[in-house]
Amino acid sequence: MRIEAVSVFPQMFEGPMGLSILGRAREAGLFEFVAHDLRHWTHDRHRTTDDEPYGGGQGQLMKVEPVFEALDELLAVPPRATVVFFSPHGERFDQPLANELASCERLVLVCGRYEGFDERVYARADRIISLGDYILTGGELAAMCVADAVCRLVPGVLGDELSSVDESFGDGLLEYPQYTRPASYRGLDVPEVLLSGDHARIAAWRREMSIRVTAKRRPDLLAAADLDAAERIIAESALAEHAQSDAAIGYNGNQAASLPRFPHPCKGA
Repeated sequence: MRIEAVSVFPQMFEGPMGLSILGRAREAGLFEFVAHDLRHWTHDRHRTTDDEPYGGGQGQLMKVEPVFEALDELLAVPPRATVVFFSPHGERFDQPLANELASCERLVLVCGRYEGFDERVYARADRIISLGDYILTGGELAAMCVADAVCRLVPGVLGDELSSVDESFGDGLLEYPQYTRPASYRGLDVPEVLLSGDHARIAAWRREMSIRVTAKRRPDLLAAADLDAAERIIAESALAEHAQSDAAIGYNGNQAASLPRFPHPCKGA
């Protein structure tokens, strides 16, 4: 896989893409990463990549010409690339989308700055992605997140091939709690089942805990999770327990208005 970023600050990528797991995998040739300076495709002495918006308003917009010229040159070289832009109006980035992008042979991630792009640049987009409902100072951090999530799915990058599967969102649920030595610390003990050596019991406990953690932290995920009838009963029980806990500590009135409330995702399932 080859990933390229187009940015006015290409140097931002060297740390995240050159260290730790990704750095070792990149050195081993498991994937390629290149960051291009968008200013290379400007033609004035100031290497201008932004300008004032038509119609007035605050801030500066990324100009259309450098982006088009950069993509003209980059996309003329095989293999075919999937071009990704970042914008609040894009599709939400999640694990299924990371899996989809990981199947691409080549990604070109175009990073905006300031107030965003001239709208015409999106004519060159294959995908427009949003990390969430918040605003960053530039698209570089979003591109790094996408590159990290995608690269770790490349075979061999994580070493243990199962480590990219047996984790949060791999099966629609959050990951179960995990522990390491010591078995007891300041009165906090590792669950006995994990010390039993009984792999069947451990697998069953982990599955149940994944369901219970998801019910507590992200109940919205349960509606789409692949649960059998017995597991859905566990989910219903966990949701009920958390609802009772909320009521017991007084989540009502003005307090309730300030706390996130989730719909019951298992109703009618």
